[in-house]
Amino acid sequence: MLINCVAYQEGKKLPDIKPEDIARCLSQPGSFVWLALKDPGPGELAALQHEFDLHELAVEDARHGHQRPKIDEYGDSIFCVLHNLELAGEELKIGEVDLFIGRNYVLSVRNHAEPGFAGVRARCEREPELLKHGAGFVFYALIDAVVDRYFPVIDALESELEGVERIFSGGSARANIEALYALKQKLMTLKHAVEPLLEAVGKLYGGRVPQICVGTQEYFRDVYDHLIRVNQSIDSLRDMVTTAINVNLSLVTVQENETTKRLAACAALVAVPTMMAGIYGMNFEHMPELKWVFGYPVAVGAMAAIDGYLFYRFRKAGWL
Repeated sequence: MLINCVAYQEGKKLPDIKPEDIARCLSQPGSFVWLALKDPGPGELAALQHEFDLHELAVEDARHGHQRPKIDEYGDSIFCVLHNLELAGEELKIGEVDLFIGRNYVLSVRNHAEPGFAGVRARCEREPELLKHGAGFVFYALIDAVVDRYFPVIDALESELEGVERIFSGGSARANIEALYALKQKLMTLKHAVEPLLEAVGKLYGGRVPQICVGTQEYFRDVYDHLIRVNQSIDSLRDMVTTAINVNLSLVTVQENETTKRLAACAALVAVPTMMAGIYGMNFEHMPELKWVFGYPVAVGAMAAIDGYLFYRFRKAGWL
């Protein structure tokens, strides 16, 4: 589905154009076309491949989707894959954004990604002096917008971790571990979106940069700094989640040890009278105190005295 098709010349927006007018606008000096699509069909991509002379491997990646975040160069054009992440309740939704960047065109394709780039377009149009850099500045603005969307996700995951930690004292161990593991999965998804971009974006501002990005290196360095911050936050949260899981498992072990102690103490209290009753319950004819008048009270008293002493020791040791 076509979202927008706009032409710019010398940093200024021209009236909206139709797809059939793209070739005319591309031929004008100092101008470029920004085309935005959402969940396009194979026919739409094929038509644009011919219109912009897109590389067949890049188009194939965009058509199939589910690509790893990356930035590839194809001659004088760039193909970029980004993961757009958003939290819907407790679910982390993953969308894909494919960017085709050429000397005089920008083609952005959203697949299963709801948030659009209307704000990015408005920001670029408010800065015509920067927009004079052409497709390179739009490329930066699109990457920067996607990366900035990672920060609210990080904040939400931090709040979720704090919530899980607060229920340690009252929640069940199984529920705590399940919640922590689900949080760890979300962090892994975010890690897979951020980490591959670190190296890719680093090549856009240092050393030999693509011709399209010449003049905008400092902006891509700013994106790289944001990615470093996000990556460090992810690593810190993952360490905290791992520690929380280990602490929770330790608490479970401590609870099991306490239960084992109580059961052992109760078993000891039952074992003493059982042993004495078992001995005097044997039906031998010649047994001491068998016909003694005080034999029964003394035996019961001995049982009570020994159990009382054991109960005192177990209580003092904290087993009961």
